Amino acid sequence: MPRIIVKGAEFSFNPIRDSYNRRAQQFKNNIIASLRKINLTEDDIEVPLEINCRIKFPAFAEWYFDGYRLYFSCKLYDKFAENLYIVSKVVEYYVTALSNDEITVDEFTRKFSEKDDIEKQRKEARKLLGVSEDCLDTTEIDKKYKVLAMKYHPDMPDGNLEKFKAINNAHKMLKRELE
Repeated sequence: MPRIIVKGAEFSFNPIRDSYNRRAQQFKNNIIASLRKINLTEDDIEVPLEINCRIKFPAFAEWYFDGYRLYFSCKLYDKFAENLYIVSKVVEYYVTALSNDEITVDEFTRKFSEKDDIEKQRKEARKLLGVSEDCLDTTEIDKKYKVLAMKYHPDMPDGNLEKFKAINNAHKMLKRELE
Protein backbone atom coordinates (compact mmCIF):
# COMPACT_ATOMS: atom_id res chain seq x y z
CA MET A 1 0.00 0.00 0.00
CA PRO A 2 1.61 3.32 -1.04
CA ARG A 3 2.33 6.00 1.55
CA ILE A 4 1.49 9.64 0.86
CA ILE A 5 2.12 12.92 2.65
CA VAL A 6 -0.61 15.57 2.74
CA LYS A 7 -0.33 18.74 4.84
CA GLY A 8 2.58 17.19 6.73
CA ALA A 9 0.64 14.03 7.65
CA GLU A 10 1.97 10.72 6.32
CA PHE A 11 -0.33 7.72 5.92
CA SER A 12 -1.19 4.80 3.64
CA PHE A 13 -3.44 5.35 0.65
CA ASN A 14 -5.11 2.63 -1.37
CA PRO A 15 -7.48 3.76 -4.15
CA ILE A 16 -11.15 3.00 -3.49
CA ARG A 17 -12.67 0.61 -6.00
CA ASP A 18 -16.24 0.04 -4.77
CA SER A 19 -18.93 1.01 -2.25
CA TYR A 20 -18.08 4.70 -2.60
CA ASN A 21 -21.13 6.07 -0.78
CA ARG A 22 -20.80 3.63 2.13
CA ARG A 23 -17.09 4.36 2.48
CA ALA A 24 -17.68 8.10 2.32
CA GLN A 25 -20.15 7.76 5.20
CA GLN A 26 -17.50 5.81 7.14
CA PHE A 27 -14.93 8.54 6.49
CA LYS A 28 -17.39 11.19 7.66
CA ASN A 29 -17.98 9.17 10.83
CA ASN A 30 -14.20 8.87 11.32
CA ILE A 31 -13.82 12.65 11.08
CA ILE A 32 -16.56 13.18 13.65
CA ALA A 33 -15.08 10.52 15.96
CA SER A 34 -11.63 12.11 15.70
CA LEU A 35 -12.94 15.58 16.50
CA ARG A 36 -14.93 14.23 19.46
CA LYS A 37 -11.57 13.37 21.04
CA ILE A 38 -11.02 17.11 21.48
CA ASN A 39 -14.48 17.59 23.01
CA LEU A 40 -16.37 18.74 19.93
CA THR A 41 -19.98 17.79 19.32
CA GLU A 42 -21.65 17.03 16.00
CA ASP A 43 -23.17 20.53 16.11
CA ASP A 44 -19.61 21.93 15.87
CA ILE A 45 -18.72 19.84 12.80
CA GLU A 46 -19.83 19.95 9.16
CA VAL A 47 -18.85 17.23 6.69
CA PRO A 48 -21.20 17.31 3.70
CA LEU A 49 -21.53 14.19 1.56
CA GLU A 50 -22.15 14.07 -2.16
CA ILE A 51 -25.08 12.06 -3.53
CA ASN A 52 -22.70 10.15 -5.81
CA CYS A 53 -19.37 9.72 -4.02
CA ARG A 54 -17.75 8.21 -7.12
CA ILE A 55 -17.66 11.50 -9.04
CA LYS A 56 -14.73 13.89 -9.16
CA PHE A 57 -15.48 16.44 -6.47
CA PRO A 58 -13.54 18.05 -3.62
CA ALA A 59 -14.29 17.01 -0.05
CA PHE A 60 -14.02 19.14 3.06
CA ALA A 61 -14.60 19.24 6.78
CA GLU A 62 -15.32 22.36 8.75
CA TRP A 63 -15.43 22.65 12.52
CA TYR A 64 -15.41 25.26 15.27
CA PHE A 65 -12.77 24.88 17.95
CA ASP A 66 -11.56 27.26 20.61
CA GLY A 67 -13.39 30.18 18.99
CA TYR A 68 -11.94 29.53 15.51
CA ARG A 69 -13.46 28.27 12.29
CA LEU A 70 -11.20 25.46 11.13
CA TYR A 71 -11.36 23.98 7.65
CA PHE A 72 -9.59 21.43 5.51
CA SER A 73 -10.40 20.42 1.94
CA CYS A 74 -8.92 18.00 -0.54
CA LYS A 75 -9.35 17.74 -4.29
CA LEU A 76 -6.29 15.68 -5.17
CA TYR A 77 -8.12 12.59 -6.42
CA ASP A 78 -10.72 11.70 -9.03
CA LYS A 79 -13.35 10.50 -6.58
CA PHE A 80 -15.12 12.37 -3.80
CA ALA A 81 -14.77 9.34 -1.49
CA GLU A 82 -10.97 9.31 -1.93
CA ASN A 83 -10.76 13.03 -1.20
CA LEU A 84 -12.87 12.54 1.94
CA TYR A 85 -10.54 9.71 2.98
CA ILE A 86 -7.60 12.14 2.78
CA VAL A 87 -9.52 14.71 4.86
CA SER A 88 -10.30 12.07 7.49
CA LYS A 89 -6.68 10.89 7.73
CA VAL A 90 -5.26 14.42 8.01
CA VAL A 91 -7.80 15.40 10.69
CA GLU A 92 -7.13 12.15 12.57
CA TYR A 93 -3.36 12.71 12.37
CA TYR A 94 -3.48 16.22 13.83
CA VAL A 95 -6.13 15.45 16.47
CA THR A 96 -3.94 12.56 17.65
CA ALA A 97 -0.90 14.85 17.69
CA LEU A 98 -2.85 17.42 19.73
CA SER A 99 -4.17 14.77 22.14
CA ASN A 100 -0.64 13.39 22.66
CA ASP A 101 0.77 16.90 23.28
CA GLU A 102 2.97 16.64 20.17
CA ILE A 103 1.53 19.96 18.95
CA THR A 104 -0.05 22.84 20.83
CA VAL A 105 -3.59 24.14 20.48
CA ASP A 106 -2.14 27.20 18.68
CA GLU A 107 -0.30 24.99 16.16
CA PHE A 108 -3.47 22.97 15.59
CA THR A 109 -5.62 26.04 14.97
CA ARG A 110 -3.00 27.63 12.70
CA LYS A 111 -2.83 24.43 10.65
CA PHE A 112 -6.55 24.55 9.81
CA SER A 113 -7.59 28.16 10.31
CA GLU A 114 -9.08 29.52 7.09
CA LYS A 115 -11.28 32.44 6.11
CA ASP A 116 -14.91 31.78 5.23
CA ASP A 117 -14.38 32.50 1.53
CA ILE A 118 -11.11 30.57 1.12
CA GLU A 119 -12.29 28.57 -1.91
CA LYS A 120 -13.18 31.79 -3.75
CA GLN A 121 -9.80 33.28 -2.80
CA ARG A 122 -7.97 30.18 -4.08
CA LYS A 123 -9.85 30.41 -7.37
CA GLU A 124 -8.87 34.08 -7.71
CA ALA A 125 -5.26 33.25 -6.78
CA ARG A 126 -5.08 30.66 -9.56
CA LYS A 127 -6.54 33.16 -12.00
CA LEU A 128 -4.00 35.82 -10.94
CA LEU A 129 -1.11 33.40 -11.43
CA GLY A 130 -2.49 32.27 -14.80
CA VAL A 131 -3.05 28.60 -14.01
CA SER A 132 -6.23 26.59 -14.48
CA GLU A 133 -8.93 26.66 -11.79
CA ASP A 134 -8.25 23.06 -10.82
CA CYS A 135 -4.43 23.18 -11.02
CA LEU A 136 -2.76 21.23 -8.21
CA ASP A 137 0.70 21.04 -9.80
CA THR A 138 3.09 22.94 -7.52
CA THR A 139 5.75 22.99 -10.24
CA GLU A 140 3.42 24.79 -12.66
CA ILE A 141 2.26 27.21 -9.96
CA ASP A 142 5.87 27.96 -8.97
CA LYS A 143 6.89 28.59 -12.61
CA LYS A 144 4.04 31.03 -13.21
CA TYR A 145 4.75 32.73 -9.89
CA LYS A 146 8.46 33.24 -10.71
CA VAL A 147 7.71 34.74 -14.12
CA LEU A 148 5.13 37.17 -12.70
CA ALA A 149 7.21 38.00 -9.61
CA MET A 150 10.18 38.94 -11.80
CA LYS A 151 8.00 40.99 -14.14
CA TYR A 152 6.29 42.99 -11.36
CA HIS A 153 9.16 43.19 -8.84
CA PRO A 154 9.50 46.82 -7.68
CA ASP A 155 13.14 46.94 -8.89
CA MET A 156 12.19 46.04 -12.47
CA PRO A 157 11.26 48.63 -15.13
CA ASP A 158 7.60 47.47 -15.21
CA GLY A 159 7.58 46.95 -11.44
CA ASN A 160 4.40 47.41 -9.48
CA LEU A 161 4.56 46.93 -5.69
CA GLU A 162 0.83 46.27 -5.22
CA LYS A 163 0.72 43.71 -8.04
CA PHE A 164 3.91 42.09 -6.68
CA LYS A 165 2.33 41.78 -3.21
CA ALA A 166 -0.85 40.28 -4.68
CA ILE A 167 1.19 37.72 -6.63
CA ASN A 168 3.17 36.79 -3.50
CA ASN A 169 0.00 36.40 -1.44
CA ALA A 170 -1.63 34.27 -4.13
CA HIS A 171 1.42 32.02 -4.29
CA LYS A 172 1.57 31.64 -0.48
CA MET A 173 -2.13 30.76 -0.33
CA LEU A 174 -1.82 28.04 -2.96
CA LYS A 175 1.38 26.66 -1.45
CA ARG A 176 -0.37 26.42 1.93
CA GLU A 177 -3.26 24.54 0.31
CA LEU A 178 -0.93 22.09 -1.43
CA GLU A 179 1.73 21.64 1.25
